[in-house]
Amino acid sequence: MQVTRILAVRHGETAWNRDTRIQGHTDIELNEHGRWQAQQLAQALREEPIAAFYASDLSRAHETAQAVARVHDRPVSTHRGLRERCFGRFEGHTWAELESRWPEDARAWRKRVPDFAPPGGESLVQLQARVVAAVTELAARHPGEQVLMVAHGGVLDILYRAATRLELQAPRSWELTNTAINRLLWTPEGLSLVGWADTNHLQRGALDERTA
Repeated sequence: MQVTRILAVRHGETAWNRDTRIQGHTDIELNEHGRWQAQQLAQALREEPIAAFYASDLSRAHETAQAVARVHDRPVSTHRGLRERCFGRFEGHTWAELESRWPEDARAWRKRVPDFAPPGGESLVQLQARVVAAVTELAARHPGEQVLMVAHGGVLDILYRAATRLELQAPRSWELTNTAINRLLWTPEGLSLVGWADTNHLQRGALDERTA
């Protein structure tokens, strides 16, 4: 059976990442350091054989993917299924603000209650279904090839759990770093993990997604 190799990458840093502000579906662009990270990623992957370049349609992910695709002289295709979790009324707020204004909701989020959804947002169960369906759809197009998928912290968290068969409520012990290189394999049976959180190309480091 031919496998699809996936390079799964979280977008570069944004000002809201730096401020610990919840982004979700809010379209926040990369900051200067995030653009530097994207260029470092592009150089790290310049010799990789990549058959297709996919990204969330949010600009922070799309711009990150474009930096890599430009080196390969290839286009980027966007897919809404790779978007970050929708956080509804949480978006635009910091963690401190959430815990002050909506402590019960913040507690449910921190405890990773699978069916909890912020008002106007998605639950972890809904996010999982969306992400797994999107990645399955895209990976199935490329048996025997390698593809790049640039997405978000919440999406990468779901992929790690799917590849390692961890439940949604399991505490996170793995990093979800801006522009870290994560390697997965996909077959019709599902995902498996090859390597995670390679940041050798980031001399100055990057922020982990603390709230994912």
